[in-house]
Amino acid sequence: MLSAAFFDRPSPVVARDLVGKVLRRRLGDAWAAVAIVEAEAYSRGEKGSHASLGRTPSREALWAPPGTIYMYYSRGGDSLNISVAGDGDAVLIKGGRPWLDARSGEAALEAMHRLNPARTGRRPDHKLAAGQTLICRALDLRVPEWTGRPFDAGRFFVEDAGYRPDVVVRCRRLGIPPGRDEDLMLRYVDAAHVRSATRNPLGRRAWVRGADYQLLGRGDAG
Repeated sequence: MLSAAFFDRPSPVVARDLVGKVLRRRLGDAWAAVAIVEAEAYSRGEKGSHASLGRTPSREALWAPPGTIYMYYSRGGDSLNISVAGDGDAVLIKGGRPWLDARSGEAALEAMHRLNPARTGRRPDHKLAAGQTLICRALDLRVPEWTGRPFDAGRFFVEDAGYRPDVVVRCRRLGIPPGRDEDLMLRYVDAAHVRSATRNPLGRRAWVRGADYQLLGRGDAG
């Protein structure tokens, strides 16, 4: 389980470092797992963040100690965020992919599929958690149960399972209204698993490398 110190850093640093980390959620006798493919950084000082709209009871977790869960409803579903260093700052877990290992096997994967079926049947595995609300459905995470709480080693947590993306795409965030700092490049995506992101940043014909997105290697700043 990641320590509070991991989250006690600026939101862009935490967002990038969360790409590749694994969310573990206990579902009955199984431990479901999702590797984070996509994360977005937010800070109170920019207009795209919830914190910029003011401190309210529903947003109080944004001012909680780093590593606190903040959840809200988006597009009819639940969304998962984690508080970081800086009052009001957080990272949104935007997209992921099923993670299978000795602890989280096929039984856990099937449990996630039961929780998050497509309208016409079974989702492809790579699309099972490819969106902020899809992650929460697949892991059975609900706003009333988890917002404002710390991670729980017996029920739900995020850990370093040893995977390191070779390249991370840095680009603009999604769903930010015009005039609310929509051009800030604070979205981070695992380049090897873009098809499990909400939207593939490398598949947009109008985007130009350098101007619209950057490719960051393990040793690159950003």
